[in-house]
Amino acid sequence: MRGSGQLASFMKVPVLARQAFSTPARRLTNKVPEAQKLFQADNGLPVHIKGGTGDVVLYRATMTLTLGGTMYSLYWLVFASFPHKKE
Repeated sequence: MRGSGQLASFMKVPVLARQAFSTPARRLTNKVPEAQKLFQADNGLPVHIKGGTGDVVLYRATMTLTLGGTMYSLYWLVFASFPHKKE
């Protein structure tokens, strides 16, 4: 019988799901106090770059895209505000 193998594997799903989401299966450590120490340290850096190089790269990429998009929008606004030659 071909269907009985599929039924048996289907019956294992609740057991596997319970094991995956049970507390003893995963030990999570609380990293919030470490992050609080990092971000509350008085080292003269703005909070958006206290996380390290990754934060600096993400901040600069965001600012570049924001300024680029603003300039692009202003260009098309100025372009659309002047009359065009009809050929």
